[in-house]
Amino acid sequence: MADLFDSTADVSPASDAPRPLADRLRPQTLEQVIGQEAVLGPDGPLGAMLGAGALSSLILWGPPGVGKTTIARLLAKATALHFVQISAIFSGVPELRKVFEAAKLRRQNGQGTLLFVDEIHRFNKAQQDGFLPHMEDGTILLVGATTENPSFELNAAVLSRAQVIVLSRLTLADLERMAERAEHELGRRMPLSNEARDALLEMADGDGRAMLNLIEQVMAWKVTGTLTPEQLSKRLMRRAAKYDKSGDEHYNLISALHKSVRGSDPDAALYWFARMLEGGEDPRFLARRLTRMAVEDIGLADPQAQSVCLDAWQTYERLGSPEGELALAQAVVYLALAPKSNAVYVAYKAARQLATKTGSAMPPAHILNAPTKLMESQGYGAGYQYDHDAEDGFSGQNYFPEGVKRPVLYAPPERGFERELKKRTDYFAKLRTRRNTGGNGGSA
Repeated sequence: MADLFDSTADVSPASDAPRPLADRLRPQTLEQVIGQEAVLGPDGPLGAMLGAGALSSLILWGPPGVGKTTIARLLAKATALHFVQISAIFSGVPELRKVFEAAKLRRQNGQGTLLFVDEIHRFNKAQQDGFLPHMEDGTILLVGATTENPSFELNAAVLSRAQVIVLSRLTLADLERMAERAEHELGRRMPLSNEARDALLEMADGDGRAMLNLIEQVMAWKVTGTLTPEQLSKRLMRRAAKYDKSGDEHYNLISALHKSVRGSDPDAALYWFARMLEGGEDPRFLARRLTRMAVEDIGLADPQAQSVCLDAWQTYERLGSPEGELALAQAVVYLALAPKSNAVYVAYKAARQLATKTGSAMPPAHILNAPTKLMESQGYGAGYQYDHDAEDGFSGQNYFPEGVKRPVLYAPPERGFERELKKRTDYFAKLRTRRNTGGNGGSA
């Protein structure tokens, strides 16, 4: 039974029509797919499903050029399902309705349908809900492809009915295998020195399709001898690093920068800082996040860290790019090498929890002001001891609400400047205990 969408799978170009290298090298079996052995092998999730003859709906999550479309096609071939491909960019409700109706007709004729939806995250939540009844009754086996985190972009109902398969970015070794396959197809080696060949693989940035397109360009050049990396870079426009300032990669890289700073690794921190700048990140965003790192992960172990970040931020605002980014780089190195402490951060969160729990408790009467006679008659301010008049400038009085057991919220470690602060907190704790138990004044 033919339908409007059969053409997506069945129409082939004439044998003498030009075909891009990436299309010519498209794997014909799952065993030929490069770089995804972890999911396609016998012990991988897809390998196990196929071995058991029980393929379920899937979400293929991975960066561009790692084989999502190819794997979907080959899964349909391996399970004798009719393959239909649509893109969420170009399809809407009318197109989906036609796809589902055609799949129902196929099913009545004994043919199942594997519906491959490219960029599935671009469908809104209501459109995603439209897949559910057809997945549940077996009209379609859905295979969605996305470069975005499914946890954020897909309905929980869709995710509960499909297994998420994470596809890996291709390694340099994977790309080399692909390059060798391309050279075999073309019948000759690329006119590149070993160093230039390595540079070409790095330009692909883990994207197999992009690398094959680069190889196709290189093979079209009429050159004698071999090209050096410098000559290659002049002829090829280097691909922009994969970086979406509002998407998953944005959060992945800022997480890598933050954790490198927390882990006291200035080299890794500078690398991730540079990766974000190269990807077009706003330096002001980085300045803001660096300041957060100073207060969250360094805190009072080095009180100067926050000032360093604010000064670097101000320097960037005055100098602009690219000179001002050097000030931010200095802040990155300073933070990475600073002593680390999250004691204030932990204390702050604990204080917020305690405040939520005891939010209606009044301050003790002795620390309340009594500007009127009525308030004075109610005991406001009675018994308050002015700390400056007390021995050592410390009265030891209780400042927590009545009935709230005194907690220890701030526990400084013996690192950096907080060594000194720990001495102070220990000193006041001992003095408070002595004042409240020994008769040197103060009230509990």
